[in-house]
Amino acid sequence: MRTILITGPGGSGRTTVAAATALEAAREGHRTLLLSADRTDTPGTALGTATGPVPTEVTERLSAWRPDAAERFRQDLTAFQTRAANVLDLLGAARLDAEEVTPLPGAEELSFLRALRDAALSERYDLLVVDLPPLPQALALLALPEELRRYLRRLLPPERQAARALRPVLGRLAGVPMPADWLYETAARWDVELAAVEAVLTDRNTAVRLVAEPGPAGADAVRAATLGLALRALRTESLIANRALPETAPDSWLSSLLAQQRKTLADWRESYDVHPVPHLGRDPHGPDDLTALAVPGVNPATTPVGWPVTDRLAEDGVLVWHLPLPGAIRDELDLIRRGDELLITAGPFRRIVALPSALRRCTVAGAGLRDGELRIRFAPDPDLWPAAGR
Repeated sequence: MRTILITGPGGSGRTTVAAATALEAAREGHRTLLLSADRTDTPGTALGTATGPVPTEVTERLSAWRPDAAERFRQDLTAFQTRAANVLDLLGAARLDAEEVTPLPGAEELSFLRALRDAALSERYDLLVVDLPPLPQALALLALPEELRRYLRRLLPPERQAARALRPVLGRLAGVPMPADWLYETAARWDVELAAVEAVLTDRNTAVRLVAEPGPAGADAVRAATLGLALRALRTESLIANRALPETAPDSWLSSLLAQQRKTLADWRESYDVHPVPHLGRDPHGPDDLTALAVPGVNPATTPVGWPVTDRLAEDGVLVWHLPLPGAIRDELDLIRRGDELLITAGPFRRIVALPSALRRCTVAGAGLRDGELRIRFAPDPDLWPAAGR
């Protein structure tokens, strides 16, 4: 399945553009699902068809879905209480009824990610258009699966399950149920679910479509978003310049705004595949208005983002790891090596990545930023690197 993730600054019209993109794809013959994280029915307003917690058919090839995070959280908590019944009874805990449960912070994001996974694995659709939250919430959401999996591996490493055969014996000796089994089983299940979401986000058929109004604020948001997405190795498919004014403005006030938009568009075209979408003079409502926006179709060609390692041992005695980070500033970059991981800070964004296997036997010999690409040099560690001819 092809997946298009759509986000942009708050108020940029990203949900309307997502609805228009999904409608255009359906007209092109793709079985399309529009998945929205919007709490209110903004997608339904744009499409002219109410959407809700179950997929709703909008046209013959287009469905729309706004998952109910609160209901999903209630179901998950009820299931957890059932699995942990022995421990809860031992502690004398009073169980919560589903009616009294409200989502905790972060529950909504996890629920949406699971919905994204379910939609991407469905065989009913050819294309998934995802209306993400505004920036920077969308960037935090996209980082969540990888970060949670890392936390789980650190707090509950799978190798500690090797002694699980002894737990029943320990439980009988102690006279109380041992929680380790269900705890590790829960962690393993979460890891599988998060891995499935991560696989969707990192798939070569997944790309990001940014939406912003051409202007100083939109330019700043796009610049930050591009860097944040690049640090996650996510590809920006195109940039939708929303609410672009017509080339002829009727008065001086609009002429000044038009000149500002022209300058921003010219700058964007140097780095992005830019598609201006016209300002209709009103909020788009219904299929006819969405068609009038003339958003671009989904590009079937994909160019995966790669972080390759090049061998410069013969020339310079190093291996070089290439990380494309467009928009990065040298003074705002920081690298910290921790065992087999590298902590990368780029502006306000941070990511901890596992080193490729060849680089784990090396030491960091330096780094440089050139033409929007971070190049990290690694020198072989003599104690770990096999000597020539050995």
